[in-house]
Amino acid sequence: MTEAASSRRRGRRTRTESADTRDRILTVAREEFSERGYEKTSVRGIAKAAGVDSALVHHYFGTKEQVFEAAIEVAFAPALNAPEAVAEGPSAEVGERLTRFIFGIWENPTTRTPLLAIVRSAVNNEAAAAVFRRLIASQLLRRIASQLDLPDAELRAELAAAQLVGCAMLRYVIKVEPLVSADVEQIIARVAPVVQRHLTGP
Repeated sequence: MTEAASSRRRGRRTRTESADTRDRILTVAREEFSERGYEKTSVRGIAKAAGVDSALVHHYFGTKEQVFEAAIEVAFAPALNAPEAVAEGPSAEVGERLTRFIFGIWENPTTRTPLLAIVRSAVNNEAAAAVFRRLIASQLLRRIASQLDLPDAELRAELAAAQLVGCAMLRYVIKVEPLVSADVEQIIARVAPVVQRHLTGP
C-alpha cells in the first residue's frame, strides 16, 4: 500500500484535498456573507453549507471575523490593482484612470456582487467595518499614496477614495436617481476631475 493510500485510509487529508476544502469553505463564506450580511452569517452556517464540521472552519480561518476578512480579501482583489492604475500614465490623467478603473469594477456584475456584500456588511456591523478599514488602509490607500510625490499623500488618497466610494454607494447600494440611471461615462466625466484635484491639485 502506498503512503498516500495509507494516509487516506487513516482519514488524513492530502494537501490537494485540504486546499479544495479550504477553497470550498471560502466560496461558501462569500456567498453566505453576500446573501445574509455579516450579522446573520455564522461559522456554523458556513460549515453546514460547505458540508464540513464547524471545527474545520475554525482550523483554516479562525474566528468569524477572520473568515470574513479572508472572504472579502479575495472578493476585493480586483480593486487592489487600483494603485497600478494610478502609476501607469501621466499624472495629469490619474484622476480619470482611477475613476474609470473603480467604476469598471462596479459596472461588472461579477465583481459588483461581492463588493456589495462587503459594503453592506461594513455599514451594518462594526467588526465588519474594522476589517474593511484595515484592508482599505493597508492594501489600497497606502499603496496609492506611495505613488504621489506630495507631503499630504495619504490624505489626498483618502479624499479621492471617499469621492469614489460615496458615488458607488449612492449608485449601486442606495440606488439614488438620477445617479442610478445616468450613463457611466457621464459620471466618470464629472467625477474624474474632482478625483484629479484631490490627488494632484494645490
